[in-house]
Formats: sequence, structure tokens, C-alpha cells
Amino acid sequence: ELGIHFLHQRQIISYLRKQLWSLGLMQLYYDIELPLIPVLAAMQCRGMLVDTKLLTRIGRDFAAELEVISRQIYELAGQVFNIGSTKQLGEVLFDKLALGKGKKSAKSGNYVTDNQVLEELAAQGVAIADKIIRWRQLTKLQNTYVEALPRAIKRATGRVHTSFKNTVAVTGRLSSTEPNLHNIP
Repeated sequence: ELGIHFLHQRQIISYLRKQLWSLGLMQLYYDIELPLIPVLAAMQCRGMLVDTKLLTRIGRDFAAELEVISRQIYELAGQVFNIGSTKQLGEVLFDKLALGKGKKSAKSGNYVTDNQVLEELAAQGVAIADKIIRWRQLTKLQNTYVEALPRAIKRATGRVHTSFKNTVAVTGRLSSTEPNLHNIP
């Protein structure tokens, strides 16, 4: 079985090499892509330091601001509801507060409450829309980075070890996964 695997691997390498030659990309492969491999490997092995004390402080600040914004949203809505629920949010905005007709999703049948809808409402001076946009921003930062990054730290190194990808983004930039570090604001 190992021989078959090796044979397939050699066939794949041969095929890919021919593709690179036919597309005129062999120089790119040898001059840029190949030398990048050890650099990316070293970056992944070294990992990224994360200031957990700073993240803890930021997390407390976000939690306090989220508490204030939530109360403001409930006050503007005239009721307590799950702000993170598209269904409940749509009902509050379009049924209870009558902020326009609202468009319903064909798939779920719930009102669409994406950022575009909220930004349009905010541009019309709807205060609750501004508050919900900020609530979503803070919630995303809190869940995706402030709380998640410390959990991604490897005990052995005290660092976060991501996987860098140099062929995923169409723009040519590096991307990273597990965890995604390239979108940190």
C-alpha cells in the first residue's frame, strides 16, 4: 500500500510541475513560494504572544459597556428580549416599533436584521439601530478574540500557534486559521 501511495504522490508532483511550467509559474514557485515555507513554519512554531492581562481588562470594559448598551436597547425597545436573536430583534424592530415594513428571509421567514438593514435605519436617525450595531461589534470582539485567544494558548509555550496559509487569500496576503489571527482589529 505504501508503494501505491508513493506512486500517486509522484504522479501528482509530476502533474503539478507540468501545470506550473505551462502557466509560467515555475520561477514564482522557486523564488517565492518555496523559500516562504521555512519562514511560515518558523512563525507557526514560534507562535504569538498574547497579553492575557490586557485582554482581561478589555473583557471587563467590554462587559460593562455591553451591560449599559443592552439596558439602553431594552429601554428603546420597551421590553427585554434576546438581542442576539434575529427573530426576536426583527419582531421588535418591525412589528413592535414599526420601523418600516422590513424584509423577510425566504429561507427562515424571519425579518432580515443584518448590518445593512441596521445601518440604513441608523442613517434615518433610529437610535436603537446604532445601539444594536455597537452591541454586535462588542459581542463579536468579546467572543471571537477577548475570550477565545486565551483559550488558544498552548501551555507548553505560553503562545498561540496559528496555521499560516499563503495560498488561500486571492489578494496574495497570508491568512491564518486555528485560530484566525489575521482579522484582529
